[in-house]
Order: sequence, then C-alpha cells, then structure tokens
Amino acid sequence: MTRQSHTIVNVGYRSTNYWVISAGTARLLVDIGWPGTLGTMKANLKRMGIPLSELRYALATHYHIDHAGLAEELKREGVTLLVVDLQEAAIPLMKRWTKPADQYVDITDHGNLVITCAQSRPLLAQMGIGGEIVHTPGHTDHCVSLLLDDGSVFTGDLPLPGYAFDDPVVIASWQCLQAKGAHLVYPAHGPIRQLSELID
Repeated sequence: MTRQSHTIVNVGYRSTNYWVISAGTARLLVDIGWPGTLGTMKANLKRMGIPLSELRYALATHYHIDHAGLAEELKREGVTLLVVDLQEAAIPLMKRWTKPADQYVDITDHGNLVITCAQSRPLLAQMGIGGEIVHTPGHTDHCVSLLLDDGSVFTGDLPLPGYAFDDPVVIASWQCLQAKGAHLVYPAHGPIRQLSELID
C-alpha cells in the first residue's frame, strides 16, 4: 500500500494551535478558532497559502469556545463541520460559556456531517489522508484526537501524561494512542512533542 503524503500547517492564534492537514488540495482543519475571529483565521490561512475554499472539513477535538467557537461562521463560508457522534450532546452547551461580547454564533445541525470514530478512516481516505479519529476522554468526556498513520496525533487539550496526576481516564487515552502507533504529539497549546518524552 502506498503511503499517502500530507502536510501539516499551524494557522493558530491567541495561544491556540489550529492545524491544517492537507493531501494535495483536500484539507482538514483540526480545531476551529475563537468566535468572532473569522478575519484572523482568513488572514492566517492566506498567509500560509491555504485557500479557505479548499478546507473540506473542520473537526473540533472538543466543544469548548477556543476550539469550536468559529464553527458556524466557517460553515457559512462553505466548510463542512465534521462531528463525531459522541460530541453531539456537547454542542448546544457551548453557548453557556459565552458572553455577547464574544460574538459567538450558535452551531446549527445544518452543514454538519456526523460520523462515528469507526467511520473516520474511510472518510479520511477519500481525502487522501491515512488515519482515524480516536475517542480520547480526559479533558472532557467528548474529546477526540486525530491520529495519522505516520504517528502524528492531534490531541486538543488532552492533558499531557506528566500533568495527568494519575488520572486513569487520561492515562488510558494516552495508552490507547500509543498502542495505535502515535509518536509525535500536536497539542492545541504549546509545542510539538515526541510522545516518548512524555511517557516513561
């Protein structure tokens, strides 16, 4: 089987990393942006040479304001929101954590593609990206990570193993990722790290 090539670009801002994974012109945005910051996201995409029109899907690792606050605004720009079924119940709760000044736009069902983790691999393969979405609870029960076949993993706010304070849920999520071949961690906050540095 031919290994698919892809590129990874950080278009983040406000201390949060937003990762664009591209296979040719098929692109997936992992974590979506703060509400009311569409202009900043567009500017960062343009600066990195990524046309907004080529973002096929946006995936939130979890539904907190700095990770999914821009979802509905991006949908209005033609980007499909990729929702894992176990995340659906968390979406309506987003507005509890916003103030009018945040300019948060409620996420609607229209324009969402709801899948299971098991359905993620064939969907990603259609884009030319080898990988899968993995349920990785720990920061929240509805957290997911995107694990690529080359071992790159996008973990959102999953606490790093050294900061998990022996939380068995967090430890189990990292053990699951490690067992599936993860070795290079792309977190939502902070630098890229080798998993071997984080796990004894």
